[in-house]
Amino acid sequence: MKPVLGARGGTGSWLLQRGTALALALAVFLFAGAFMLHAPFDFASWRAFVLLASVRLAFLLTGVAVALHAWVGMRDIFMDYVHAVMVRLLLNGLVILVLAASVLWLATIVWGTA
Repeated sequence: MKPVLGARGGTGSWLLQRGTALALALAVFLFAGAFMLHAPFDFASWRAFVLLASVRLAFLLTGVAVALHAWVGMRDIFMDYVHAVMVRLLLNGLVILVLAASVLWLATIVWGTA
């Protein structure tokens, strides 16, 4: 019998965790490569680099990948170590709220400046 509020299947979580880790590793190499190609050394060149639509999109997608990666990790930790269902639901809700607010804040930072 399956638990009502327990883990469903580990394969999806495992794939999402590995996929976001791969996306984050790729982002590090892409940002490093773009930085080396553009080599911004003063404020004007940094601003021009960051205002590129591709760089903004890359920042936002990287932030979403970080949030998903953190969510899967925290959810698995809570499922393994927090046995009280209501406490687990409260902690999951708080993590979702903080991560969603962080991604929205990143989006306003990245796309809000012109």
